[in-house]
Amino acid sequence: MMMRLCGLFAFIPATVLLAVSFFILLTLRKAESQGLKAFGYVVAALLWLSSTIILGTGAYTLSTGRCPMKKMMIHRMHEKMPMPMSQPGKMGCMQPGSK
Repeated sequence: MMMRLCGLFAFIPATVLLAVSFFILLTLRKAESQGLKAFGYVVAALLWLSSTIILGTGAYTLSTGRCPMKKMMIHRMHEKMPMPMSQPGKMGCMQPGSK
């Protein structure tokens, strides 16, 4: 239940990104350089894409209760765990009493 509520927090960064893109587009109206306008439109499109991904992840977390980032972090943690010392010859570790 608690993980589902974490999906609601996705609206905060998405709202901030959309507000920033609004102000970028607002300032582009006064810009005269075509290169600056093109760059501003690209930045605004990337901000919209980022907010869409954030909202999609939040909606997924709300509907399923599973956080994709948590799953990925757990997978990486298990991937980087050192091998147990009971396996001789792994990772170049020497066993006590061996030469």
